[in-house]
Amino acid sequence: MKQRIMLMLAFLLAMNISVFAQQGGGQGGQRRSVEERVKATIERLTTELSLNKDQQTKLDSVFTNSYKQMEKMRADAQASGNRPDREAFQKLGTERDEKVKGILTEDQFKKYKEAQEKMRQNGGNRGGGGNN
Repeated sequence: MKQRIMLMLAFLLAMNISVFAQQGGGQGGQRRSVEERVKATIERLTTELSLNKDQQTKLDSVFTNSYKQMEKMRADAQASGNRPDREAFQKLGTERDEKVKGILTEDQFKKYKEAQEKMRQNGGNRGGGGNN
């Protein structure tokens, strides 16, 4: 009888682990929303670059537009059964960075680019933050 109970518990535990893994390790397997990603990006940049309120507001708009365009490209590619176009994403990133450059001081932009490069070397922003 004890063996039967232990076997049943082991089976239930295995099923629970399987469901947990399919859900993305407890994170629901969902990409963060554009708003969540923008908020996280602005908070990180504010800390790293000592942004003022005006810069925060302007960058919020720039990153919101950029992330929405990226989401649309991902959705369009997924709907057509294709992979997202890497060159198009890079173009979006370059355009975004040009806008960011116009908002930040020269020193801030230098730090921004250094942080981007460091993140790329470390495997990117695993939180779904795009390529920032």
